Parts: sequence; structure tokens; C-alpha cells
Amino acid sequence: MYKDFDYNQEIDPTGATDTQWPSFKNVNENDERNDHFIQRDGKQFAGTHLIIDLWGASRLDNLQVMEQAFREAVIECGATLLHIHMHHFTPNGGISGVAVLAESHISVHTWPERDYAAFDVFMCGDAEPHKATEILRKAFLPSEVSVKEILRGEVHN
Repeated sequence: MYKDFDYNQEIDPTGATDTQWPSFKNVNENDERNDHFIQRDGKQFAGTHLIIDLWGASRLDNLQVMEQAFREAVIECGATLLHIHMHHFTPNGGISGVAVLAESHISVHTWPERDYAAFDVFMCGDAEPHKATEILRKAFLPSEVSVKEILRGEVHN
């Protein structure tokens, strides 16, 4: 839940207070694990970070398609969207964008002239970041997809 926040107000980042920035309140206040570290397959870690490369992809210059893919991925992964920001570059039409999530983020950088996109999907808690891969595949129809997984903050005993 957001605090009262005027999104049109200019923020001085050097002196911002708690009332100037939107904040996310944990939906499950009874959850004793405030760090939301994940326990899976005998490992404990902060979150799953996927590095997803799409080659031979299309529509990588379409802001509406990109934003819709981000929104669908957030829903499919079971994450909580806080904010999306996209930038369209000229003259090639490339896009850089980020979806800020309560669980972390999804980001993208595209090179439409090379039919290539680099996605970052990092999520903690109960979110399922691997589900984003199929959403991206359907949205951009790549001929090749590469996914690398990194367990961020893995606790080594």
C-alpha cells in the first residue's frame, strides 16, 4: 500500500524524506520472515536472477508491446508491480525499460537493428521469475532464447 504521495511533486534526492517516496507495505503482516529469503533444494538465497537473451526477435521497438509483456510477466510470475518506466531511443527505435517490483525488477535493453534483446528478471520471495520467459517468447517471437540463472545472496554454510 502506498503512503499519500504527490507524483507530480519535484523530489530533491539529497533531502528526500519518507513522505516524499512511495513505499510498499508487506501484504502479509503476519509473515515473520521479513527478509523473504528463499529455501529451495537445500539452498537458501535472496532471489532468482535470470539473464534472458532473445535473438531473432521482432517488435523490439514497440513500446506498447514491451509494456504489455512486462505487465503480463509480472502477473504470471505472481509479483507486485510498483512502477514501469520505458525510454525509446532514436533513430534505431531501441528500448530501455524497467519494471520496479516489490520483489525486485524486470529490465530490458533492445537492439532492434540486430533483432536482439537483453532482459533481466530478478525476483525474491514467492514470485516465480522463470514464468516470464514464456511471456517474452510469445511477445517477441525469437528464433533463439538463452536463459542463465543466478541465485543472488546464496548463503554458503
